[in-house]
Amino acid sequence: MRSFIQLAAIAFLAACGNADAAPGGSAAEMMGSPAPATGTAGAVDQALPEVVVYKTETCGCCNGWIEHLRAAGFEVDARDVRDLMSVKLDAGVPGPLVTCHTALVDGYVVEGHVPADQVKRMLAEQPEVAGIGVAGMPIGSPGMEGPNPQPYQVVAFDRDGAMSVYAEIRPR
Repeated sequence: MRSFIQLAAIAFLAACGNADAAPGGSAAEMMGSPAPATGTAGAVDQALPEVVVYKTETCGCCNGWIEHLRAAGFEVDARDVRDLMSVKLDAGVPGPLVTCHTALVDGYVVEGHVPADQVKRMLAEQPEVAGIGVAGMPIGSPGMEGPNPQPYQVVAFDRDGAMSVYAEIRPR
């Protein structure tokens, strides 16, 4: 299974630049169980937790996603790593969702170009999942803006790798 995840990630990471070497810290060390809900979605907006984003130094679309999060009110700690695959494996990202960056926020994993409003929704609802992700790099997703945006799904996943649709996104 690790080989499948590694091969899938290498394909996505190649588009962003460097795909090898060691992270600044283990994602598993930073992961915990989700914290209790802080109230309504409005309350979460007022006190958003920090998002730690693991990415490669040369990935422009990752930087675009980070700016999207900051514009939505998140504080972001962006960490350039050489061994992004280890972060993904430690975080439990399912192979079909592996893409160019992995984020950790409040005990959850966020993989790929997930819209900030869906991250906020997850934090407000506190679902019993390991995280959410967007497979691939769909045109029209945050950080992947461009002509002819594509519809895509935000997928929830648990610690066993089971996945389900969390949101259907239809860009305008």
